[in-house]
Amino acid sequence: MTGTTLTAAIEEYLSSIEAGNYRTNAGSALTQWSEWLARERTVTQLNDVEVIDCRRYARHLKRQVREDELKSSTAHTYYAYVRAFLGFCEADELLSRNPAAVSRAQAELPENTADANRQFWSERDRKAILAFMDRRVEQALETDGDSDGNEISRERAYRDRALVRLLALSGVRGAEVFRAPADDKRPGITWRDVDIEGGSLRVFGKSREYEYAQLPKKAAEALERYHRVSDPPTPRFPVFPTDHAPSKYRAVREQLTGEYTESRIETILDENDIDDVVREYEIVIPAISTRGARNLMKRLCKEAGLDIDGEYLKPHGARRGLGHQLYSEGHAELAQSALRHASIATTHESYSNIRASETAERVDDVLDDS
Repeated sequence: MTGTTLTAAIEEYLSSIEAGNYRTNAGSALTQWSEWLARERTVTQLNDVEVIDCRRYARHLKRQVREDELKSSTAHTYYAYVRAFLGFCEADELLSRNPAAVSRAQAELPENTADANRQFWSERDRKAILAFMDRRVEQALETDGDSDGNEISRERAYRDRALVRLLALSGVRGAEVFRAPADDKRPGITWRDVDIEGGSLRVFGKSREYEYAQLPKKAAEALERYHRVSDPPTPRFPVFPTDHAPSKYRAVREQLTGEYTESRIETILDENDIDDVVREYEIVIPAISTRGARNLMKRLCKEAGLDIDGEYLKPHGARRGLGHQLYSEGHAELAQSALRHASIATTHESYSNIRASETAERVDDVLDDS
């Protein structure tokens, strides 16, 4: 449609996005891009965006990478936001084609070296953190959490072990099990999402549809023991609840309003421990956030003495590590199923480095025999 401004088209695109984090990040990137277009070629109308503009933008990003202003992965992400936006405009018949998807435009992008730097939990590191979590539970049982306050409680020890085992063995994404603050549809899993006997976990997947993730026996056992110790007041309770006291108080006030007067609610809070109130009145408090889970993994790795190239075991690295081991041991289809890839092609692409290594070994064998 003639006359559509870039600003209006971007606003329409952002309003169609459900995921809050993606919407925020895309909005920022597209605003920067539109400002660059207006500055470089005074382009403000959607129909005026041409392939050469996208090619020059890709070159602009490459220059920023060369000057250490951006990482190569970030440059590719920024361009991907533009490509997705223009693809939306093409689908909405605002453009006859997507100029950012043309090969000669994308050819100017910098080499993406992100894959080489992506972390994954090695088998050794996974075994080390799992063993540490087991020892941590044993220590909590020995002290019963009632020493001078330096020891963790049994419930906390069981919770943290269940969390680490779930990440390490199930292939779930952090945003599928923890709360994503900018995405209302990702509040974190609750106990009614967990089928311990059936070995499955209901999650809101990357596809933005509900999916069932596999729940191996060791992860299921850890969740079952944690459930027994924590005894959640309702199946709607988050599996990994927040420790943030203000969030608990806010949840109590919100959920008791209408049932009790404001003064009565404050009296209840003044006269009782907040966790006792949550349990007695079956209050559903928020789940731990994705950021909170990352901070927890940092603390656990520090306690365990694990240093992964100066970093910690990141939640998403667990998923990559599981897939890496399954794939490298010849179980490509099992890796696809465990990671819930839509096709085996995605799995092959994700672990192309392993395929290349195997090919090199076979080539060496052939050359040695010749």
